[in-house]
Amino acid sequence: MNTQIVQFIKSAADPSGFIADGLPQIVFAGKSNVGKSSVINKLLQRRNFARSSATPGKTAHVNYFKIENRLYFTDLPGYGFAKVSHTEKQRWKKLMEQFFNEPYRITLGIMIVDARHKPTADDQLMAAWFLDTGRPFVVVANKLDKLKKSQVDGVEPLVRETLGLGDDEKVILFSAETGTNRGALISEIEKYVK
Repeated sequence: MNTQIVQFIKSAADPSGFIADGLPQIVFAGKSNVGKSSVINKLLQRRNFARSSATPGKTAHVNYFKIENRLYFTDLPGYGFAKVSHTEKQRWKKLMEQFFNEPYRITLGIMIVDARHKPTADDQLMAAWFLDTGRPFVVVANKLDKLKKSQVDGVEPLVRETLGLGDDEKVILFSAETGTNRGALISEIEKYVK
């Protein structure tokens, strides 16, 4: 899979814009400040292809990037933002409920958490949504480069326990900054792409 052959397709603000053309969709989710765009950019080996909003919580769209005309990276809007209105939070929640109501769209779910911290209540809710779909699901613990070596071993057990993951769900320790374990995540994605 050559992730550098990529094009931005569209942003969907409501379910009428969701893509369902039969191509595999690798669906990314994460808190608004967890480095989700940086992880996607590292996978694509591009600097600013997936752009983050300057104001967390302002991107309330589902963004679609087509790779090699074979699959999509589907980027869900970030969650957990404190500085947006109740109306915005409700709009995000409704959009996500509508997206997850059609789990056949999800070929592989990739949820990004911060390796430095215990997953939040919002992370637990997002993990539950992914797990409830019954679709394959991977958790990426980003910002590994910010940890001391002595802290690394405790990350996976904490993530697994907090998110209620089973043996089927992989946890990949990752750094969007250095590219640590980029190959492992690409390999995981390739398992689900024909």
